[in-house]
Amino acid sequence: MRKMIIAAALATAVVAIPQLAAAQAAPAPAAPASPHTFTGNLGIVSDYRFRGISQTFKQPAIQGGVDYSHASGFYVGNWNSNVNSGAGYPGGSIELDFYGGWKKSWGDWGLDLGAIYYYYPGTDANATNFLANPRNGKTHTGGVSNTEVYIGGSWKWISAKYYYAVSDYFSLPDTNGSRYFDLSANHDLGSGWTVLGHIGSFKLDNWKTAARGTNADYTAWKIGVTKDLSGWVLGAAYIDTSAKGNCTFQGGAAEFYCFGNSASGATKFKDASAGTVVFSVSKSF
Repeated sequence: MRKMIIAAALATAVVAIPQLAAAQAAPAPAAPASPHTFTGNLGIVSDYRFRGISQTFKQPAIQGGVDYSHASGFYVGNWNSNVNSGAGYPGGSIELDFYGGWKKSWGDWGLDLGAIYYYYPGTDANATNFLANPRNGKTHTGGVSNTEVYIGGSWKWISAKYYYAVSDYFSLPDTNGSRYFDLSANHDLGSGWTVLGHIGSFKLDNWKTAARGTNADYTAWKIGVTKDLSGWVLGAAYIDTSAKGNCTFQGGAAEFYCFGNSASGATKFKDASAGTVVFSVSKSF
């Protein structure tokens, strides 16, 4: 009898040991994915071009920002860059952008709705009073700023976005309603290479009149390539526009997109709309 009891105990142990080992080896359940995502970005460009127009007197810029997004599609973020005061920011040298919206994708299709606020600390919008509306004398006080709403859509590697200014465009009097349409394509070639293209159309509302004396509307375009090297993205792109920026001062005045190296007491002038090649290096984290 005793031998039978011992044999039964040994058999039970033989069965229990593998079961215990299997239980110990079973992986723990994976933690649920967080609905919150935080990212950052940092970059250097040889010339900061905003909608095709140089903002840094064709000099380099250091740029960076942070973003938060939720699984529901809502997002907020901030992006910053140095600028030159002669580009329309008297007394300022920094651009701060704050934005938020809702973005969602369904297969190859995507939708993006949001708003963006551009602000330039230390600037004096009153310094641009020479651009006052000649009909009502409207000017601005305080810092230079701009607020836009936008709607964008995408399909695979093609995207389009429409911006509409709900404030006076960068504090230029009586220009609310100005708009910009952007059509872009970014095609992955593999091995870290991406080719990109862009065309944009800008309309400065209530500006192309005899009283204004100039046409600020234009078309911008870009074609370039990027290479991802272990998270560092190197880029080169040719950017050009149809904007008017001649600095010959014929007839005593330069064209609208001729910018000086300073908002006051400028000693040098450049066509901020002329074509150029922009080099860049950036990293997201």
